[in-house]
Order: sequence, then structure tokens, then C-alpha cells
Amino acid sequence: MDFDLNNPHLAPNRYFDRHFEQEAVKILPGEYYVTAQQMLIVTVLGSCVSVCLRDPVADISGMNHFLLPSEGGSANDMLSESARYGVFAMDILINHMLKLGAARHRLEAKVFGGGNVLKGFTTTNVGERNAEFVLDYLKVEGIPVVGKDLLDVYPRKVYFFAETGQVLVRKIKNLHNTTIIDRESAYRMQLRQRRQSGDVELFDE
Repeated sequence: MDFDLNNPHLAPNRYFDRHFEQEAVKILPGEYYVTAQQMLIVTVLGSCVSVCLRDPVADISGMNHFLLPSEGGSANDMLSESARYGVFAMDILINHMLKLGAARHRLEAKVFGGGNVLKGFTTTNVGERNAEFVLDYLKVEGIPVVGKDLLDVYPRKVYFFAETGQVLVRKIKNLHNTTIIDRESAYRMQLRQRRQSGDVELFDE
């Protein structure tokens, strides 16, 4: 599935999780999901990051899955071209939650991912830049981080229970295939190609 920055995807991969015995949705790179229902939101992260946001009063929750496409610039530079992709991914998640009735001042965040799992792409740790960006963004926006599991060298599978805000994280220390890395590599390359083509305006309506 292609990731269009002007039309980001609500994750369509819904299923029934037999282990936890509830409805679930799986998020792939470039997707997000927001719900006011009892729902399990699941994703698998390598160097990408996911933010689990929740308004505990309105019982509205959401999760995204994204990364910065460029090696250049500083993750501290909130106006850098690369950071604009992260800002967009965060803004679209927050705005959708607000439309469902969440209040920005009540939002709480849990942050995951940023593992150093993509080898050979850059001398800079891609996961570290993504983790640094998302923590900087949340600090600037005044959204408290109440839980996190970032960096390290392992992919993670994240289970976000939207109704309670509970998150379970399983580190994948033995990869049976390269699906996670291949998927993130393809996603990252796609973002870089779109950035270089100059045909994407992130914030225009």
C-alpha cells in the first residue's frame, strides 16, 4: 500500500485477535488508527517509531507508525524538511483524535521503537533520530510521556489496548525472516524518493 502524505491511511487491517479475544487492527508503516471503542491496536517496529496517544477522560486513543525519511538535518530542528514528515504524522493523529472529542490538554503519550535495525543505509542511527524527534515534538507540544521503550537493536511488537491505555511490548530477538526490515526499508526509500521529487506539499489543503 502506498503512503500518500496528503491522504494518510487509516489502517484497514482489522481482525479478531484470538489470544486477547478482542477486535484488533494492525498498523503498517505510514498508517495510523484512532478509536473510541474497545480495540487492540498492533504494530511491529524496527527503526520506525509509534506514538500511542490517549485521552483518559474521553476514552479516545490512537497510534501511528512513521519515520523521518532523510539523513540530513537535526532531529532538534522542528522546521527541517525531514522533521516536517514527522510533524505531519503526529498532527494528523492528534487532529483525528480531537475530531472524535479528545482534548489536547488531556493527551498522554507512550512512545516505542527507534531500534538500530536498518544496516548499511547511513552512518547516523536512523532509529535514534526518530526517537529524538518524537520526544522533542511531544515536549514542544506539552504532551506528557508516561511510558516509553526506545532504541536498542531489536524490533518490537507493540500491543496497545485502546480502552485502558495499557501497552504490551515484545522485543523480537530472533527474526525468522526479513519482513520487518524489508517493509521499513521500502517505506523509507519511498519517502526519500517523494521528498526528492519535490511534488509533495505536506500541509496544503
